[in-house]
Amino acid sequence: MISFTSAQLDIWLTSFIFPLARILGLLAAAPVFNSVAMPKRIRLAFGIVVTLALLPVLPPMPAIPAGSWVGLAILTQQMLIGILLGLTLRIAFAAIDLAGELIGLQMGLSFAVFYDPQNAGQTPVLSEFLGLIVTLVFLAMNGHLLTLSVLAESFKLLPVSATPISAGSFASFLAWSSVLFSAGLLLALPLITALLITNLAMGVLARVAPQLNIFAVGFPVTLTSGFVILMFSIPYFGAAMENLFDQTFRAMAAVMRAAA
Repeated sequence: MISFTSAQLDIWLTSFIFPLARILGLLAAAPVFNSVAMPKRIRLAFGIVVTLALLPVLPPMPAIPAGSWVGLAILTQQMLIGILLGLTLRIAFAAIDLAGELIGLQMGLSFAVFYDPQNAGQTPVLSEFLGLIVTLVFLAMNGHLLTLSVLAESFKLLPVSATPISAGSFASFLAWSSVLFSAGLLLALPLITALLITNLAMGVLARVAPQLNIFAVGFPVTLTSGFVILMFSIPYFGAAMENLFDQTFRAMAAVMRAAA
């Protein structure tokens, strides 16, 4: 007859619950993994499968019962670490949303919005379009597998322990969040520059031919110019996003090293 003690049960439960908390925190915050199209039960089952796959290679867990106050503190800390990793990845996708909003504003498409269930709010159509392209690029470059690889590496850089994480991790995350504005502006800059030239040309045309209804002509010209420039820019979008995601994964590792 197979028998086990409560101490053994605590060890098994601790070895499973603590890594699961970090993994579920990542799945709850990281783009693609936290899609509302994926049911919560599927995400939970996926987290359990990933945890079981990582258990043989994880460092030893602290001998602290998960139901104790210290165990609950460690559990909360692991969830925070996973959420921090997911938000670090989210910054790259937020930069794309910002670029889409800037481009739509210049093209005159800022009024074209629809309800986005992912963000639970109104989202510009152009931001959603660029977001879908970025998601496809992310999956094409195996970004989801690289994210899980960084997650597995985080257990080596920052093992599960009762030691509080360093405040340097939050400083590193805040430093990385500046990429949201810089990368978003740089991605939108070619279209903003081209549309600015178009608007200047329309302004000169309005001065040369005052009888021309610039409001009736300017909007179709600006809209058409924006779509043409966007069409020529899309082929170069993948290389820019590959570079941005490469920086993102390095930032995730830097956040973990700062936390340690």
